Amino acid sequence: MGFVVLLLLAGLAFAAMAFLLRVDRLLWSMVGAALCLGGVGYAWQGRPMLPAAAPRHAATTAPIDIEEIQLRDSMFGRFTADTAYLVAADAMTRSGNDDAAARVILGGLSKLPQSFMLWTWAGVTLTAEAGHRVSPPALLAFRRAAQLAPEHPAPPYYLGFAYLEAGDLAKTRTLWARAAALSPEGTPYRAEIARRLALLERLMAMPGSR
Repeated sequence: MGFVVLLLLAGLAFAAMAFLLRVDRLLWSMVGAALCLGGVGYAWQGRPMLPAAAPRHAATTAPIDIEEIQLRDSMFGRFTADTAYLVAADAMTRSGNDDAAARVILGGLSKLPQSFMLWTWAGVTLTAEAGHRVSPPALLAFRRAAQLAPEHPAPPYYLGFAYLEAGDLAKTRTLWARAAALSPEGTPYRAEIARRLALLERLMAMPGSR
């Protein structure tokens, strides 16, 4: 019974934030993650209807967002040796295997060590592997990408996205502002990054946001 009430409350809370408060779809994953964390805490402390066997954590990896793929393609291009590894890593991510996705990218770096695209995506996959936490290896990968392509918006954008998933909105705003500034005028990804930055700032202006 306790889980039923929990699910109903979580569903109502998500619906209210998504549709009544009109939180943008880009931020739904962060809202869902917060609700999941609350549910995990309830299950751990309340232990309602504890089964005989310890429950396994369900995979929390969501399907890859098509808009994110389109944004990445507009920044990186398509059909290159670098992006072939990104596509392979996407397949691992879709299956919920973040560890395998990171290994695919690291394998690509063994062949293309100067690819800022692969270093950027190493940061992305290593962050996911660490439970959506910007771990030291992930941060090192993002910094290497920025060293290789200091004028490209992708490294700061994706590092900002990693901090967004970790809940650090202030760092995300700083990095996305830099990514927008590095994006050439007239490019579709400049407009998209600027749109996401504006949505983030609107979220941060809401009461209780940090």
